[in-house]
Amino acid sequence: MNAKLDLTTLAGILSDASRVAMISALLDGRSLTARELSHGAAITPQTASFHLGKLSAAGLVEVVPQGRHKYFRLASDDVTASLKSMLAAAPVSAANPAAKKQNAVCFGRTCYGHLAGRLGVAVADALLEHGHIRKDGEEDFLITEKGQDFFAALGVSHSDLKKSRRRLASQCLDWSERHPHVGGALGHALTRLFVDRKWIRTKPGKRDVLMTDAGREGLQALLGIDVPALERAFFADHQ
Repeated sequence: MNAKLDLTTLAGILSDASRVAMISALLDGRSLTARELSHGAAITPQTASFHLGKLSAAGLVEVVPQGRHKYFRLASDDVTASLKSMLAAAPVSAANPAAKKQNAVCFGRTCYGHLAGRLGVAVADALLEHGHIRKDGEEDFLITEKGQDFFAALGVSHSDLKKSRRRLASQCLDWSERHPHVGGALGHALTRLFVDRKWIRTKPGKRDVLMTDAGREGLQALLGIDVPALERAFFADHQ
């Protein structure tokens, strides 16, 4: 958090219920649009933009451009931890973003050749949890030494990945999940691996992917991902 932001200033910023509601919606790490934040906080998009300007100027939130859209997220892990501690003393209802559609594209799809949607984010989170990758700044993942050995055992050579014209491993902000999935050469290589193993099937002319029974078993064994549980939770949330 900005060292120049004193407690008096912070108290003033958090004195507005709409700003607190928007901050609360961002505490789980999602990146949301001004429209979604305004929807959950029951204010107009124009009012939300005004409040987001205040939060941004205070160093609490930052803007993440993605194509034609702008997403907002909390500025850092330190900011998130500090705000969680303060809001825990006076909890408020979180703003709820506009509901996503219940469809196969939002659960699993290809994005420039890499796996996206709830499934792609789950793979990224599992790779992070197992220490095979780690975040490197705000835009990239770093493949760890442990990860290099892990991917090599799968037939994905680190040296071959570095020869690609793609970035090695990017944090691609997922448009439906608002968390990063793995992009770049690594994301592309993993998707090809899943297709070759018949864990997922792509559809001609379609972006959504079909998860197979072999894929459900494979991802469980490889990364501990309970795909059936993901599917149940996803479609229950989107009914």
